[in-house]
Amino acid sequence: MRVFVTGGTGLIGSAVVAELLGHGHTVLALARSGSSAAVLETEGAESIRGELADLGTLRAGAAKADGVIHLASRGVRSAAVRMPRTVHNEGRGGFAGLLTDMARRTGVSGYPGAGAQRWPAVHALDAAVLFRLVLEKAPAGTAWHAVSDQGDAVRDIATVIGRRLGLPVEAVSQETFGPLGPIFATDQPSTSTHTRQALGWEPRQLSLLEDLENIQP
Repeated sequence: MRVFVTGGTGLIGSAVVAELLGHGHTVLALARSGSSAAVLETEGAESIRGELADLGTLRAGAAKADGVIHLASRGVRSAAVRMPRTVHNEGRGGFAGLLTDMARRTGVSGYPGAGAQRWPAVHALDAAVLFRLVLEKAPAGTAWHAVSDQGDAVRDIATVIGRRLGLPVEAVSQETFGPLGPIFATDQPSTSTHTRQALGWEPRQLSLLEDLENIQP
């Protein structure tokens, strides 16, 4: 299948491109710059130059493809993949990545409230597999959960971050996180039981807590 991909050089997009190419699909990816185009072409994908706001370029890319990831174009079967708030790879990404960045800035690996609230997560490479499976198998108009870890306690996440950075782990006020504070303090577990059963998706990469061990001081 020939697939048009937007965001193909990002954390998730680069994994999706590699997953598609590794399973016999050809990829045409939107590139915003010459350097992005070079990266895509080095990986074995074709590139088309343009911006997300350039509807003409998007239409042209979609018209050349059998399937599209990240863009619902008229005439293309579409399905949604719902991502958890932490998509990670080598200890980077998502809300956990924001906690890591804040810990580096403040000198404290903090968590809001009691820290028992749970965050779902998925490894970017596992998410890439799901994007491929949805492209290949999902009926039009369906939605799927890209959830590997159903919910890691924020306190446990902060504990790994603190240990890897050599920083104290402490409860901090919700206001410390600014506008994201109420979201960070919310318990938000999620499951992917239906996704796994219907599409045969089985995450195989490191869990979030295991992947955070890749954080460098």
